[in-house]
This record gives sequence, structure tokens and C-alpha cells, in this order.
Amino acid sequence: MSSPVAKGMRRTATRQSSAKTVAKRRPLKAKAPRPKHPVKAKSVANKAPARKAAKSSARPAAKKQATRARKPVPTKAKPARKATTKRAAPSKTQKKVVVAAPRVKKTQPPVRAVRAPKPVPVPVPRQPTVDEAAALRAFDRAHREFTRARFQEARNQFRGLLDRYAQVSEVAARARTYLAISESRLRTETILPRDADSLYDRGVIELNRGEYVAAQEMFERALKREPEAAHIHYGLAATRARLGSIDLALQSLQRALDLQPNLRVRAQHDHDLTPLRNDPDFDKLVFASQF
Repeated sequence: MSSPVAKGMRRTATRQSSAKTVAKRRPLKAKAPRPKHPVKAKSVANKAPARKAAKSSARPAAKKQATRARKPVPTKAKPARKATTKRAAPSKTQKKVVVAAPRVKKTQPPVRAVRAPKPVPVPVPRQPTVDEAAALRAFDRAHREFTRARFQEARNQFRGLLDRYAQVSEVAARARTYLAISESRLRTETILPRDADSLYDRGVIELNRGEYVAAQEMFERALKREPEAAHIHYGLAATRARLGSIDLALQSLQRALDLQPNLRVRAQHDHDLTPLRNDPDFDKLVFASQF
């Protein structure tokens, strides 16, 4: 058995040796940047080392703590603050109020009122005076004789119209024109042929030239010499159709077809009878065999 003095010396030596080992293992204070979590770093740095572990397993834990204390904790550099001030973030209890943008109404262009066009005043036809109405009736009678190639009678009526209604300028001017034509026709009667065939040939020439009044006169003169000639009645019908005398033209055509029925074929394609084609009586006369 060992003495108590030896035991005390051994304890003192053991304590000294353990203090030296702990001092060696104690970490050196390094000048490191401020740690991110100062509370943890401070607690680790200021933590006192264990005096003596009862078990051998305490030594590795002390080593781990020492190595952790030696390694500096990396700190992230804070970004520089911008000069512009940021609005404070709303707290969790504070409700986020969303302000809706005001609605912009689409303004339509103003509708311009369409002005109705001004009504054009319709001129009221002037009623003819008593002299003008009488002059027009006299002119119609004289013109009717003129279209029938009765130039002597037409000349007399035109002269009487000019004597009574010379102040009606428009009617008087037209009457003077027809009066001059009637007198010229009467002067040429002395050189006209006398037989019916020559008069018919002269009428055909005037019809082809477009002188329908002269052609009508020639056919009428030829009929006075030979009233039963179908070809002369047919020529007179064509001339009257050109002049617009529809009823007289249909009468002459009917007389010609009664005398010579084979003229229907010619009438179906004759351009001089075109003004009569819209009349139903023309179809009955020309296409009688088809009904």
C-alpha cells in the first residue's frame, strides 16, 4: 500500500499535467471578422474547457469544440444600400389594400348631325295664256296636214297662224319653218313624175335618204293614180311608221297585206316597221297564219 503523501503528490502531478494539456489545446484568439451569429460564437469562445472527463469519450468532444472555435465563421458582405428609400413592408396583421386603377372611359368622337339636303324648289310650270293655247291648237292642225303631204292646205293654215298669233314667238318661229318647207314642196310639183311607178320609185329614194315627209308625199301621189297597188300601200306604211303615225301605218299595212298576203314575210324582217313591233295589232297582222 502506498502512503498518503505519495498519493497527494501523484494527484498534484496529475492535475498539473492535465492543466498543461488543456492549456495547449486552448484555442488562440484570432482576429477574425465579426461572426454572423455573435451569440453562438461568444458562447463557444467563452466556454470553459472541461477539467477532467470522467470517461475517455469526453476528449473527442472537447477536440471537436476546439476545432469549431478555431475555424472562423464566414460572414457575407452586406450589399450597399441604395439611395432610394424603400417602402416599409406591411405587417402580417395589416391587410394589404389594393387600390384599383380608375377606369378610363373610351370617349367616342362626337357624332356630327347630318344635315338633310335642302330641297330643290321645283319650278311650277307656267300655264299658257289664251293666245298661246290657241296658237298651239292652230299649229297642231296645220302640222297634221303637213304630215299627210297636203302642202297647199298646210301652207294656208301656217299663213293664217302667223297672221293671228305672230306675238307668240315660239309657235310663230316653228310655223315659219314649216311654211317654208310647204312652199318649196309646192314649187317642185311641176317637175314631179306623173305615173304611179315613177312616183313610187321617187318615194323609195326619199325613204332611204331619211326624207320621210317627202317619201309620204310621193306614195300618196302614186296611190291616187293606182289605188290598188299593194307595194305602194306597203311603202306608205313604212314611211308613216318612221314618222310615228302608228295607227295610220297599221291601216296602210293591213291594206297592203289584204291585197298581197305574201308581203307578211317581208314585214317580219323590215327595219322600217320596227316602231310597230310593240303594238299587238302588228303581231296579229304579220303573224296571222301562226295564231
